[in-house]
Amino acid sequence: MKKYLLAILAVSALFISACSSGANQEVIKVGSKNFTENLIVAEIYALALEDNGYTVERVANVSSSLIHTSLVNGEVDVYPEYTGTGLLSILKEDMETDPQKVYETVKSQYAEKFEVTWLDYAEANDSQGLVIRTSVAEKLGIKTISDLQKHASELRFASQGEFDEREDGMPGLEKTYGSFDWKSSAVYSNDLKYTTLENDEADVTPAYTTEGRLVETDKFTVLEDDKQFWPPYNLAPVVRNAVLDENGEIEAILNKISKSLTTETVTELNAKVDVDGEEYTQVAKDFYETLK
Repeated sequence: MKKYLLAILAVSALFISACSSGANQEVIKVGSKNFTENLIVAEIYALALEDNGYTVERVANVSSSLIHTSLVNGEVDVYPEYTGTGLLSILKEDMETDPQKVYETVKSQYAEKFEVTWLDYAEANDSQGLVIRTSVAEKLGIKTISDLQKHASELRFASQGEFDEREDGMPGLEKTYGSFDWKSSAVYSNDLKYTTLENDEADVTPAYTTEGRLVETDKFTVLEDDKQFWPPYNLAPVVRNAVLDENGEIEAILNKISKSLTTETVTELNAKVDVDGEEYTQVAKDFYETLK
């Protein structure tokens, strides 16, 4: 009987010890915006946290316009954000093109205004850009947006409508690079832009620089923004201070992920989903396995 009681006490002690052995018993709510790249990166965050003993609740597909409020309100604890989005859309600050300055601005102001911490930003930069058919770029020797501007009269532009109106679209580009006097310009649906180029209906279109189709470099070339018109949109985890204060190891876990994300890597991950048709959860899992 004495041995039986001792065994029960030993098991109870282990149970109590396990339950009180650290902050990893807390549920971390990992949010994501409602597009491929953000879903993939958020899932990588979730897998890394789970691998380090955390219980994770996934809050996926939150509207880009709502996710910051969801973070501040505690509906999510961490999600992947973009430095340029924080600067322009959330803080309403002036345009800045230096990646470190943008990061320092969002980091300090988020801490002050929202009690949110920006962890390390990745090299991956999902910025606005212009894409040209590779065959046309090679024929005309176009590598930069300055080159493009000089040849605009020979080229057909596929706009998405609002690009012609926004200050970070054509109006701003023309202030920086000069007038783009296109051979023709027509509005196409965003989801048809690559088909439009493939079908030789246009030569140039706006795009984001990590879109999956851009792995097809034989067809599409991203032009260098040589006058640095667009601000950087580097990926970084944003975390509520209350969560980080209680779970300090989250910083090292997620910073390791950021260190692995280059523009090329993220573009390839997006392509696996948007071009190859794989599930984003599987793509994230396969990538995370390479980091172990």
